[in-house]
Amino acid sequence: MLGNPAYPTYQVFLAIFISAMIAGLIMPLWIRFLKKDGIGQQIRADGPQSHLVKAGTPTMGGVIILLAVCLTCLIMARPTVELLLAVGAMLATGALGLFDDVTKVVQKRSLGLTPTGKMIGLTLIVLVFFIIAVNYCDVASVIRFPGGFTIDLGVLTTTLTVGGTDIRIPWLYLVFVFLLLAGMSNAVNLTDGLDGLAGGTVMISMIVMAAICFVRHDANLAIFCAACAGGCIGFLWFNAYPAQIFMGDTGSLALGGALAAVAVLTNTEVVSLVVGGLFIAETLSVMIQVVSFKATGKRVFLMAPIHHHFEKKGWAETKVVIRFWIVSAAFGALGLALFFQLG
Repeated sequence: MLGNPAYPTYQVFLAIFISAMIAGLIMPLWIRFLKKDGIGQQIRADGPQSHLVKAGTPTMGGVIILLAVCLTCLIMARPTVELLLAVGAMLATGALGLFDDVTKVVQKRSLGLTPTGKMIGLTLIVLVFFIIAVNYCDVASVIRFPGGFTIDLGVLTTTLTVGGTDIRIPWLYLVFVFLLLAGMSNAVNLTDGLDGLAGGTVMISMIVMAAICFVRHDANLAIFCAACAGGCIGFLWFNAYPAQIFMGDTGSLALGGALAAVAVLTNTEVVSLVVGGLFIAETLSVMIQVVSFKATGKRVFLMAPIHHHFEKKGWAETKVVIRFWIVSAAFGALGLALFFQLG
């Protein structure tokens, strides 16, 4: 563990720097490798026409982000069960995204895994994560709201004895965690549609989550969140418009999974929905568009997710990205303020 544990603030900021440097130094080599092997992004045909020029841009930059996070945690943090579980959730969702990315490249189409296949993978990941979190990390099956209001989702709990060990399964909380983790992974994935958009907004959200973990005196999870933010910073150097590489589903699913995992482990699930408010808005825009079109035959937005709507309105890609960063920062500030109001 690098640094003096007596100065946890120093360690958190150092984790951001180390992760950013690792990602920034390795990313050019990864880009060169991907270009040499012709591994590039497939662009959806029904997307903005201006994006067609991005076809063939190297993808799977998320691999290097995850590598930077893991190396930084190895250097800076202690291997607690909570930290290993958060890293495990990130890597598992990242592996699912990597399989999706590879499928797209091999089949040369913009769609990889089927929605059913992706959901099966996420379900298995959530089950393993949930059982360990509840039974070995003492995560309470209680949803906490600002102002002290709580909802107990442990009222329907089954206890199974496996090899002499009691395994508790609070079913209502399991459903909630599934919706949170699977939903946040897919939400970040939907946000990853413009150069620098997902990387910048995840960076902001993870810095806020690092602050929350720090206040809760969990330096290891704070370092993990800081490492995620740092990895995004190193990635953004090459993902800024015009992007030299995309993070792919490898990065977006993993980072969404990491955000949700930390929220569960710190029992700040509701706060995390505010911190990641931009990702929720992106997801809602798609849901509203689909429901509206199926019900009335009319579209609410010019194109969904909502970042494409503003592109269609004539905003430059960089303007959309920077303004969405600002919105994400506002959500992050609101989420942090609400965190201090939890009972």
